[in-house]
Amino acid sequence: MIHTTHSIRVRYSETDPMKYVYYGNYAEYFEVARVELFRELGIPYDEIENQGIWLPVSEFSIKYLKPALYDQILEIHTYIKKIPGVRIEFEYEIYNSSKQKITEAKTTLFFLDAKTNKVVKCPDFLMNIIEKSWHK
Repeated sequence: MIHTTHSIRVRYSETDPMKYVYYGNYAEYFEVARVELFRELGIPYDEIENQGIWLPVSEFSIKYLKPALYDQILEIHTYIKKIPGVRIEFEYEIYNSSKQKITEAKTTLFFLDAKTNKVVKCPDFLMNIIEKSWHK
């Protein structure tokens, strides 16, 4: 398993009139968390793209437990719990400033060869990085 944590402060522009985070903004929070996960593993996201691999999202599910509010600092926990094949799955938990879990989510992305536009298995350069960071 791989687990990373990233914090984000809720900006006013991300909220609705009740000062709750607008539901559509969570997808962006998870994207930031994924990019930061790869950065922590030692490979910036753009380097994956420079190696000719794209990672489109194929599935996204979310469960809202409590609202995130304006100006809260959210702690996003990101997990990879399965070794990737042609897909890589990320699980997320968001905690608010009071350390309450407020959101659970999952995204599935697949590896796409940028030149051929074909689905491929996780490339060796990335699999090596994932395996080096794997904790049982």
